[in-house]
Amino acid sequence: MADTESTMLSLGTKAPDFTLIDAVTNNAVSLKDVRGKKGTVVMFICNHCPFVKHVNDEIVRLCNDYRVIGFGFVAINSNNAIKYPEDSPAEMWRTAQKLSYPFPYLHDETQEVAKAYDAACTPDFYLFDDELKLVYRGQLDDSRPGNRIPVNGRDLREALDNILNNNPQRKDQKPSLGCGIKWKE
Repeated sequence: MADTESTMLSLGTKAPDFTLIDAVTNNAVSLKDVRGKKGTVVMFICNHCPFVKHVNDEIVRLCNDYRVIGFGFVAINSNNAIKYPEDSPAEMWRTAQKLSYPFPYLHDETQEVAKAYDAACTPDFYLFDDELKLVYRGQLDDSRPGNRIPVNGRDLREALDNILNNNPQRKDQKPSLGCGIKWKE
């Protein structure tokens, strides 16, 4: 399986709207429901990807650190659950329970949301400001499975802190690297 990089959606892009089913509650959740007062993080993740498994604990820590100060978080799984049953809603529920996800974990069955965000890999991170304009996209940090760099969420944490402190975002944003989204044919 080839490693896939983020496509790096253009900064300033307005967050595409969505309403998807949360695999944990079985309720419909929209962008409006997860929007934070200070900003919103949209993450494309899945259950089976070793890159996601590598950063899962830090995603939970980061969300717990920033949601209490006004940021909204949501994770979306857009993989083809027929060909990849580990990414089915039932398995999403198990993963969310096991890891105590503090954010909705939504199933993008039609893959239309991933296409709207131009998502290419898991994990892939998008940070939108309080006006839902894209200010950061790309990697969580420099850590990858096997590279011995600690997982610390540095890049995304810096982008969140830049919003909090009214600082400009870095221009040299690095794409995420992970498993390609498993598209339906």
